[in-house]
Amino acid sequence: MNYNVGVSIKPMEIKEHYSQLLGTTGVALDMWTAYRNAVEEKLPQADIVHDRFHISQHLNEAVDKVRCQENKALKEAGDRRMAGVRYTWLVNEEQLNEAFAEQFNELKPADLKVSRAWVIRNRLEPIKEKARMIKNHLSNILTCFKHRISNAAAEGLNSKIQTVKANARGCRSFDGFRNSILFYCGDLDMIP
Repeated sequence: MNYNVGVSIKPMEIKEHYSQLLGTTGVALDMWTAYRNAVEEKLPQADIVHDRFHISQHLNEAVDKVRCQENKALKEAGDRRMAGVRYTWLVNEEQLNEAFAEQFNELKPADLKVSRAWVIRNRLEPIKEKARMIKNHLSNILTCFKHRISNAAAEGLNSKIQTVKANARGCRSFDGFRNSILFYCGDLDMIP
């Protein structure tokens, strides 16, 4: 007896797959409710883990929102010091090259809202919104110390697929898109 799920699967393979699911103890995922609901329904025994990548991503979004709002207000007042500094605020300070580090060191102590947002110590609404979100998900954030897992590899693969999609500017068929993804993500050597 075969089960059709795109491929032919034997009953023994289903049993092995099911035992793997039951053996899952933790799942790293984004804080999106749909993902959480799916894990709670299909893997009720598994802990949900929100890794540091996603926390950092959300905090960067809040800092960038403050930066955008402040940049707009400063431009209207004729102040252009916030123009072209997005990268400076969103990259780890230790990874800034010399030119950006100098720019950052000038802006960081300035009386700017984005400076306060960057140190995550203020009453700015975008930061407060993310702080509430983190508080609501705190138990799943702390599970990262128990499981030490991340979905960084999946995020990296998704980023590569998005690059293929952008470069393709539309594929004629799903098979062509699939083949492009496999060639790009498979690191195949195309030299004969």
